Amino acid sequence: MEHIDTDKLEKIHNRNLNISSYIVDDQHILITGELKEGNLITVYEKSGKPIEPNVFHHMQIQLLVKSAELKIVDIHVKIPGAPHDDICREMENSLAEIKGLNIAPGFTSKIKKIAGGIKGCVHLTTLLLSMAPAALQGYWIFEARKEHRSENSDLKLQYMR
Repeated sequence: MEHIDTDKLEKIHNRNLNISSYIVDDQHILITGELKEGNLITVYEKSGKPIEPNVFHHMQIQLLVKSAELKIVDIHVKIPGAPHDDICREMENSLAEIKGLNIAPGFTSKIKKIAGGIKGCVHLTTLLLSMAPAALQGYWIFEARKEHRSENSDLKLQYMR
């Protein structure tokens, strides 16, 4: 397929992921993730009722990560907006089981086992799985900010490649 110029097309939907890393203290980083997804045009319910352009999925995850081990020591999930508020808000606790996991090879399959299928929310799972490589980048930057790094940080970098 050749490149299609989207300037002449009508955009109808978008999904944005925003992931950032913060220094908490000498041993921890905070990885924050936010997913916002919305319709950019008016759509209609089956009844014919219009739904104006809006954000219909808005989810946030915070991971407190012990940097030396890339271990998730705590998690906070918030769902400020979802199309099925009553059902979706129940998913805020669906990722609690990931506390104690290390972001390392096998992480994705563990997350899919914990949060996949009918037990979880595909949007939270998507956000969390996008946060894992960002956490690794955050860790590298966390370690690289030190002028005199320890031997362990170099070993960790090699382990994760």
